[in-house]
Amino acid sequence: MIPYGPSWQEELALLFESLPPRISAEAERLAASRGDLLEVILDLGRLPAARFVDGDAILGDEQVEFADLEHVTERVGDFGDDNRAGIERTLHRISAIRNRAGTIVGLTCRVGRAVTGTADIIKDIVVDSRSILLLGAPGIGKTTMLRECARMLSDECGKRVVIVDTSNEIGGDGDIPHPGIGRSRRMQVVTPLEQHAVMIEAVENHMPEVIVIDEIGTEAEALAARTIAERGVQLVATAHGRTLDNLLVNPTLNDLLGGIQSVTLSDEEARRRGTQKSILERKAPPTFDVLVEIQDRDQVVVHMPLDEVVDEALRGRFKAPQIRVRGVDGQVVSRIDTSAAKRRGVFEPAPFDTERSNVLDRRSRRGTIDINNHPGYGEGYDDWGAHPRAGHPISIFPYGVSRQYLEQSVRELHLPVRIQHHVDAADMVLTLKNYYRRKDSPVRAAEASGIPIQVLRSNTVAQIKEALERMYGPAE
Repeated sequence: MIPYGPSWQEELALLFESLPPRISAEAERLAASRGDLLEVILDLGRLPAARFVDGDAILGDEQVEFADLEHVTERVGDFGDDNRAGIERTLHRISAIRNRAGTIVGLTCRVGRAVTGTADIIKDIVVDSRSILLLGAPGIGKTTMLRECARMLSDECGKRVVIVDTSNEIGGDGDIPHPGIGRSRRMQVVTPLEQHAVMIEAVENHMPEVIVIDEIGTEAEALAARTIAERGVQLVATAHGRTLDNLLVNPTLNDLLGGIQSVTLSDEEARRRGTQKSILERKAPPTFDVLVEIQDRDQVVVHMPLDEVVDEALRGRFKAPQIRVRGVDGQVVSRIDTSAAKRRGVFEPAPFDTERSNVLDRRSRRGTIDINNHPGYGEGYDDWGAHPRAGHPISIFPYGVSRQYLEQSVRELHLPVRIQHHVDAADMVLTLKNYYRRKDSPVRAAEASGIPIQVLRSNTVAQIKEALERMYGPAE
């Protein structure tokens, strides 16, 4: 893979020209010897630094001054609401850090590259008109791959491609987009808050076959993406998150996967399925057909078809993804990740439990118990029959209580507890006083369903252990 076009060195030179001369000379010298310059960092009162693929380096022994920051800001484009600017007809991004008065006290000068071949690893999926969602850690190359997908679809496939470019990261700064996007058309976004509106405008006004979007991060943008997909337009986008699991538990963005809802089954249906009565299901078809996790520049994990992948995940199972690796010769080798079945998922539905079903029917007899003020706490669980330690596991939904502390307490006490992600699937809610007094929606839902609520004074392992020990009784 090489940077796109013959003017790459000229583009890099434009970035160096925007830096103060003493910093520029040192950065240029190191870039020539080490290669793969990623960023130049200028923070007021600190030594300037450069970040490379193989580590960081200090650029000289003089601290950054206001004059240095002004030197850069005068030579780049205007900073938008997202505190980002660029250099015209390049892909470099200049991001500002401001103090409370709004004065710039730090700059991150990221080197932007349009690199051919980055999307070859998923080329068969891209040209097959499937909607693709790219995930990965910051700086891993999501935008670079997104840009190459746009070029591939417009130049090689001859499709009408419109890029919704929020911070000019895909098409570069200025009115004339960077050649790295090929024949794709680019719509700039004045402020990130308007990205969803420009997405809809692109479909309604310009008849695209493909819409390319960087960083879907809000509920409005997720809804706009769904609207676009329902109109038959291919979507290629990135989103905040590194893995499929991140998206599944993100209440704002899981609509991209079809949304998640809790459904209560009858005893007969739960027994037939072999699951608990309260299960999770998709609300609608996913917005995207394929999800790609970018692990590094030469390795991706491909989840497809996404509807089946999500359905399996909500059942606590895994549909084995495909791992694709690009070798040194440029050849792409793919294999099925057979180790996926051993992973622990974010959703682990419990098997159908007749005793638990009977317990759910007795919820209306329970109330809220404060373990610090309720004198008859120990007797409050007579309606469970025997202490739960000797019976079936209890499902607990922690609200405002550290899930990590709860897991630690359960492990140390060796108790049969299932930790739930939704209040509807719980036998009990564990929360703190301030959350209970606020009557947030999970608390109201628990009270309406007759689910008992344990109220703790503080979010500590000791408090959680005390509650669990009283609930389960002493160990034998």
